[in-house]
Amino acid sequence: MVLNYIWIFFFIIAFVIALIRFVFFADYEVFTNMMGATFDMAKVGFELSLGLTGVMTLWLGLMKIGENGGVINYLSKLINPFFSKLFPEIPKNHPVSGSILMNISANMLGLDNAATPLGLKAMNQLQELNQNKDTASNSQIMFLVLNASGLTIIPISIMVYRAQLGAADPADVFLPILLATFASTLTGIIAVSIFQKINLFNKIVLAYLGAFTLLISGLIYYFSTLTQEKMNLISTSASNFLLFGIIMIFIFAAFYKKVNVYDSFIDGAKDGFNIAIKIVPYLIAMLVAIGVLRTSGALDYLINGIAYGFNYFGLNSDFVAALPTAIMKPLSGSGARGMMVESMQTFGPDSFVGRLSCVFQGAADTTFYIIAVYFGSVGVKKTRHAIACSLTADLAGIIAAIFVSYFFFG
Repeated sequence: MVLNYIWIFFFIIAFVIALIRFVFFADYEVFTNMMGATFDMAKVGFELSLGLTGVMTLWLGLMKIGENGGVINYLSKLINPFFSKLFPEIPKNHPVSGSILMNISANMLGLDNAATPLGLKAMNQLQELNQNKDTASNSQIMFLVLNASGLTIIPISIMVYRAQLGAADPADVFLPILLATFASTLTGIIAVSIFQKINLFNKIVLAYLGAFTLLISGLIYYFSTLTQEKMNLISTSASNFLLFGIIMIFIFAAFYKKVNVYDSFIDGAKDGFNIAIKIVPYLIAMLVAIGVLRTSGALDYLINGIAYGFNYFGLNSDFVAALPTAIMKPLSGSGARGMMVESMQTFGPDSFVGRLSCVFQGAADTTFYIIAVYFGSVGVKKTRHAIACSLTADLAGIIAAIFVSYFFFG
């Protein structure tokens, strides 16, 4: 129901803004451009879904091997004490705990191609536990918010873009991004816990969160001692080594248990294809609405209005020029990436706006894309408090990004 209102709202706002431009400013091409955006976004949505089909087929096939080989069950037992508190609906040692851990780990390492199919696998397993199939369960909402908060330890792609555009030190945004995305994730967990009345002061929860915080701190310290070249080399190599190592562990474990590895892969791969096909209409619907909103110029008016408000009260508005990236990020990953690059090209990669745009890009994830894909893959229509909590996490990431950027670069 919430997605329905958001979808309609995007179209209404886009139409009103476009009508004003058409009538009062003689912008006779605005509706032509908006119609073009609908066709372009429909094509992009289908191409994304088509591209996802191959990745889904591969990774869900591998996940099936890990499940039949007992590795997923082992991971479930490892994190069950923590997940039993955050996801009280999940039965003890259920395989979905391992799938969730794999997805979150892939996200943290910046391995988007692996994270999405693993996340969709977890969402489908959670749907099997869901008693009301068209309504998001508490566990599904917590899992989705964890994804939407976008916790990433190694933002390789952002540093690569900065290097290509001539930044003096492409890795200088590394620490600010870590701090901002950690604030986003922690806020998301707190927001969901408030809605679902989860006790975060439980000793087990505090122990796991404390250990995770120490891990993040240790990684921040370690990477801060490296040059940009070494950071890229070590982080990329370590990420891919860990990923391929997991694949080999799955295969060896299944072989040790005398599981037919090939047949297991085929069984899981079939599921991947079916899930990817289900996503197509949901993804196209959301991307078309976002494309129309962006083409109408509604986002530009919003940015200018925010800047005017800060200037009116005599407040520093240097950060406002970077806000298009922050606002676009929950709507479109490629759109936010384009705005980040445009900001660096316009203001310079080492400018405050250029750096802040990079921190915005790494502070959160594409919330509406994730909601459309993850819930769409299982047919959930009633999202309950998922969008509110996800956007709360996004807002925390944006605010944290502004503060840490002023601290480091202002």
